[in-house]
Amino acid sequence: MLSATEIKAQLERGEIRARDVLAAALERIHRDEPAIHAFLTLRPEEELFREADDIDARRRSGSVGVLAGLPVAIKDSICTSGLRTTCGSRMLETFIPPYDATVVARIKSEDGIIIGKTNLDEFCMGSSTENSAFYTTRNPLNLEYVPGGTSGGSAAAVAAGFAPLALGSDTGGSVRQPAAFCGLVGMKPTYGRCSRYGLIAYASSFDQVGVLARTVDDAALLLSVISGHDPHDSTSTALPPVAPPTRDSTRRFTIGVPNWPQEGMDPDVSQALSTTLDLLTASGHKRVDIELTDPSVLLACYYVIASAEASANLARYDGAQVGPRFEGDTYKQRVLRTRSQAFGPEVQRRIMLGTFVLSSGYYDDYYGRAVAVRRQFIAQLREVFSMCDVIVQPISPTAAFRLGEKTTDPMQMYLADLYSVTANVAGVPSISVPCGRTGTGLPIGIQILAPWNADELLLIFGLEAELHAPNAGR
Repeated sequence: MLSATEIKAQLERGEIRARDVLAAALERIHRDEPAIHAFLTLRPEEELFREADDIDARRRSGSVGVLAGLPVAIKDSICTSGLRTTCGSRMLETFIPPYDATVVARIKSEDGIIIGKTNLDEFCMGSSTENSAFYTTRNPLNLEYVPGGTSGGSAAAVAAGFAPLALGSDTGGSVRQPAAFCGLVGMKPTYGRCSRYGLIAYASSFDQVGVLARTVDDAALLLSVISGHDPHDSTSTALPPVAPPTRDSTRRFTIGVPNWPQEGMDPDVSQALSTTLDLLTASGHKRVDIELTDPSVLLACYYVIASAEASANLARYDGAQVGPRFEGDTYKQRVLRTRSQAFGPEVQRRIMLGTFVLSSGYYDDYYGRAVAVRRQFIAQLREVFSMCDVIVQPISPTAAFRLGEKTTDPMQMYLADLYSVTANVAGVPSISVPCGRTGTGLPIGIQILAPWNADELLLIFGLEAELHAPNAGR
C-alpha cells in the first residue's frame, strides 16, 4: 500500500483524484472491516464523496490544503462536530459533540477527509483495545493478535489500508505501542506541542494527541498540520507547528542507551533493538550507555498519578448531564447505579485506585511520592540529554500478544507499558519506528526519545532509524 506522501504526490501530479483514493479506501473497508473492527463510526459515503469531489474541483483551480484528498481516521476520544464520539464507553454511547477538537479543525482546514472514528480501550485505559465497551479490534497483520492500545483502532485502520493517516492519543504509550504492534510509525510530540482542546481527558498531565502513519515522513506531514499553539488549551506551548524533517546524511547523533535489565523482554525484541543499534553505529552514529531510573519505578509512578487524575476527570460522569441515567431513590443511589453500569471494569478499577491514593492518610504515601519521583526523573533526564542527542530503548517488552492472553491478569497488561510510559512521565517527544520482525512474523518497534520541544530533531533521527533499521517487511 502507498504511503500518504506517495498518494499526495500522485494527487498533485494529477495521476489520481481524491475520489479514487477514497473509493479505494472504502473498498478495503467493505472487504476487511467486518473482521478487523477498526472503526466505531464511519461517515456516510455520499457525504465523503461530496467532499472528495469538491477537493478535486478546487484542485483544478489550484486552491487546496496540504492534506487535500487524504483520508484520516480519528480516535474516538477526540471530539468531532456532529459525529458520535464515544470514548469506547457506554457512558458516552450517544454523545455527539457540538464542536471539533482543535486538531480535527486543523485537519479539515487543510482538506483532509475525516473518514471515521476508531475503536479504543474505554476512556483510553488499556493496552490492547480489548477494553472497548463495544467490540475488540484485531491486528490486521494477524487476526489472532491484538493491535495494541489504546489507539488500536487507529493503528489497525492504517495497517489495513483503510486510511493512510490517523490520529490517536498517547497517555502512557497509546500511540507508539500500537504502532509497533502493527508495523507502523507512531509519534507522541512534546507535551503541549499539540492542543488537547477537544481531547476527552483521562490523565491531563500525561495526555497528548499523536499521529500514526506508514512512514516517518507521513507522520511528520500530519504532525505539521495539527501542532502549534492553541489559545483554547492552557497547556499549549507558544511554539510554531512542528516542521517536516529533511534527511541530513552528514549529521551524526550521539545515542543514549539505558543500562536496563533484560528480564521479561522477549528475545526477539532484544535482538531487534541490538541489531538496530549496531546498524546505526556502523553508519557513524555514536552510542553511549546511560543511567536511567528503573522503568518499573516509573511504571508505578505513572499508574499512581494517572489513576489519580482519572478519578478527578471522570467524576463528572454521574448521569445527570451526559450519558445514560439509572434511576434510584436517592441521588447517591442514582450515581452509584449509573457509574457501575456505564463504566467498564478497567475504568472502575482505575477510578477506585485513583480515589484511594488521593484519600486522607494515603495522599503523601502514594500520590505525593509519585509526584516526587516524577520530578526527580525529569531532572535526571535533563542531565542525560546533556550527554546525548536522543535515547533509544524498547517500546514494549514483547511484540503483539494473542487476543485474551492478558485480559484476566491486569498486572501483566500494565507491564505492557513498562517502557512506553517514560516519555509521558517526563513529557518529552517520542517516536516508534519499525525495526524488524519476530520469528513468527510479528512486527517489532524501536522507541526513540528526544529532549523537550526537540520534535524536529526527533523526526530527523527517526528518518535515520527508519533507513538503518532491519527490514520491517512493510
